[in-house]
Amino acid sequence: MADHQEASVTLPSDPASVSTARRHVARTLTEWGLPGDSDFADTIRLIVSELATNAVQHTFGQSPTFTVDLRLERDEELYLGVTDSHPRWPQRLPAAVRQDNGRGMVIIRTLAKERGGRLQVTPTAEGGKTVWIALPWAVALQG
Repeated sequence: MADHQEASVTLPSDPASVSTARRHVARTLTEWGLPGDSDFADTIRLIVSELATNAVQHTFGQSPTFTVDLRLERDEELYLGVTDSHPRWPQRLPAAVRQDNGRGMVIIRTLAKERGGRLQVTPTAEGGKTVWIALPWAVALQG
């Protein structure tokens, strides 16, 4: 396998795009050798669903599109990033706050940590941000 593989898709900031993003990621990871029925694949689908939902819901119409980037480096680490053009970064809610929503980043951070990964938010040159998840590539661990 190549030292470095990449895939990217840009979608409209519309709720219907969340499932499109999830399918794109699942298809790409299958092409890269990850079994679609694995627990790791389920975790990644949930993470991309949460990140894409955040990009649609929390940009308040100020980001007409969002981009999903996948990068696999040396069959060792998978990077999943979702970029939007809204300048507001994700907010961590206090544990005492009771809401029906707003827990997506907590879920994402927990899932990443459970898999030995990490979450990072970086600014874009255009004033938006990318929320990145880095995870050890589970296919190498399964082999």
